[in-house]
Amino acid sequence: MSAGPCVWSEQEGDVLSISLKLEFSLTHHQNMRELTPLCWQLLLLSTLVYCSLGQGGDGAVILESPALPVTERDSVTLRCRYQGTPSHLTADFYKDGSLIRTETTGEMTIPAVSKSDEGLYKCTNSEGESPESWMTVTVLSLTASLSVSPDRSQFFEFESVSLSCEVQGNSAGWRVVRNTLRGILSECTTDWGKQQGSSCTVTLTPSDSGVYWCESGPGEHSNAVNITGHDGAVILESPPLPVTEGDSVTLRCRYQGTPSNLTADFYKDGSLIRNETTGEMTIPAVSKSDEGLYKCNNSEGESPESWMTVTVPSPAVLVSSMFLPRLLCSLLVGSPYLLVTIILLVKGCRSRAQGDRVEEE
Repeated sequence: MSAGPCVWSEQEGDVLSISLKLEFSLTHHQNMRELTPLCWQLLLLSTLVYCSLGQGGDGAVILESPALPVTERDSVTLRCRYQGTPSHLTADFYKDGSLIRTETTGEMTIPAVSKSDEGLYKCTNSEGESPESWMTVTVLSLTASLSVSPDRSQFFEFESVSLSCEVQGNSAGWRVVRNTLRGILSECTTDWGKQQGSSCTVTLTPSDSGVYWCESGPGEHSNAVNITGHDGAVILESPPLPVTEGDSVTLRCRYQGTPSNLTADFYKDGSLIRNETTGEMTIPAVSKSDEGLYKCNNSEGESPESWMTVTVPSPAVLVSSMFLPRLLCSLLVGSPYLLVTIILLVKGCRSRAQGDRVEEE
């Protein structure tokens, strides 16, 4: 059934199979005027349905992720779900195209999300690959900032770190709070830290690893910082706070013994990027492309991974031609309301076509 250049067909056996054939060419562009706005909408939406259904291969695997934006410091669990049995197979999780974790349980938990966790996620297991889904992380307005001394995110076991709440005006009532990797939320106390005014001193062990921030009684808060206590012999000294695009940044692969500056390999997002005989790597002017997950290793061992965030001074909304279709496809997956809309649009086109035929007769 057709109405001029707007043609659709439903193929038996498909969940939803809509094809639009635009019966015009560049040499017959006048037919474009025959396309109603309704058919243009149908063309766009059906294209999105096609790419969203096509991304997942045979459709046996999906990624269960939040449909709505999550707030910084929330706990978020992503599940790689297989349609058959068992549903929780060992899965690889990817962010922005890079492998970030492998989980035998089929699910990945981020105890306290930060802005750096925002991105495009997907998963794979032995049965297939899921479509990609975008996770948005919202940041509440900040009235204070958390500073770290020494100025790094990784520490050897039993090293001390001082965390200070820097507040404009009165700092009374501000306290340091943390959420450990085990998901335990608590304030700086004698159990794990020594509070002095709006500062907290912590002697770190691996169980102290987690996200730290400042809070006040009325619910105001600061930025969040990832702190890692490591019981191994090697750590990566990297900035705990976001760096600004254009800044010079030095990463150091530090051995606990002597000498501390052994020849080291540096990795970003799992890939080797540089080998340095001095044990340190300098990026003279960082850019947004340098943002990522870093680690290092030398002859004495390997460091944990730490995320480096790069901020751009003048924010701009830049959407590449390749990213936009992927984002639209990801938004459509898990949005049944849009699928219902497409069905209604099909019926609308059919009704309009029947009406046009009656008028012609």
